[in-house]
Amino acid sequence: MKGTLVRNLILIFGCIILGVGGQLCIKEGIRRTGIVAMNLANAFELCGKALTTPFILLGFLFYIISTFIWLSVLSRVQLSFAYPLISFGYVLTVFFSWLLLNESVSLIRWLGVMVICCGVFLISRS
Repeated sequence: MKGTLVRNLILIFGCIILGVGGQLCIKEGIRRTGIVAMNLANAFELCGKALTTPFILLGFLFYIISTFIWLSVLSRVQLSFAYPLISFGYVLTVFFSWLLLNESVSLIRWLGVMVICCGVFLISRS
């Protein structure tokens, strides 16, 4: 039973890591392409530019892999257990955005991250 729980948590956190990696890659790709805003007039041009940017493509690949792992997770555990754990991705995204992308993170945002951590801890104990 405990080995199964550990295996399931590894799969869930694999999804989380891939999702965070996808977000960071897409953000970096958008930053490098200089895409600021998308509207109907330039949508096709910007989509083409985005889909030829390696970081954006890597981000999409991470999401695709994460989706297939998530299908496996859903076949093994209750959604009410697994889905709230995905919120840990918010924590990692804020942390790595601050660390790798040099984004400014306010004290109130860090406090929100701590609240999420407490919630994830409580869910993982059930």
